[in-house]
Amino acid sequence: MAEIVADRAFADAFAPEDEAIEAAREAAHQFGIPTVSPAVGAALAVAAASGPAASIIEIGTGTGVSGLWLLRGAPDAVLTSIDVDLDLHQVARTMFQRAGHPARRIRLITGSAAEVLPRMNEEAYDLVLVDADWSMVMDDVERAVRLARPGGSVLVPRVLQAGRTADPVRRDPEASAYRALLRSVRDRTDVVAGLSIVGDGLLHVVRR
Repeated sequence: MAEIVADRAFADAFAPEDEAIEAAREAAHQFGIPTVSPAVGAALAVAAASGPAASIIEIGTGTGVSGLWLLRGAPDAVLTSIDVDLDLHQVARTMFQRAGHPARRIRLITGSAAEVLPRMNEEAYDLVLVDADWSMVMDDVERAVRLARPGGSVLVPRVLQAGRTADPVRRDPEASAYRALLRSVRDRTDVVAGLSIVGDGLLHVVRR
């Protein structure tokens, strides 16, 4: 266990955050909402850069931490970010401006993914990040796969739930939801999926 903690700290230290991301992370702490770790943020940036991604959808804006990491990897991308909380969107908008991202490339939509995603164009996005309500993660990932273009990526952080997902004895709702998601994705033939233990787990799905 000590080795795992040390490895995670080392991975986080390997991914230094700029002033805008640090400010967004501090704002998230003040709101009491979780954020992706620096190491997971770096993995998001790598995924965005490897495309490279030109069009990105993020489910769960928060205060902008994950969005800023995605745009670090693909600074010329158009980011569409969805959240139910207007106050968080106002904070995130400030953080994107602080980082120097043009307003024309940031589209913040206030609403639930269930309401917004069906109105988006299918097979039109290079990368979709699903980081919102765990109780809707199965449906959100299904919608995300439809939105991703062939060869596009769907990313889902926090899928390991601090070891609870991997423990079949644990039956709490969050772990059960992510366990069901992983089984579902693993058995699909229309995607290629990989599970990384970076941070608290990062699921990476590529649409065939």
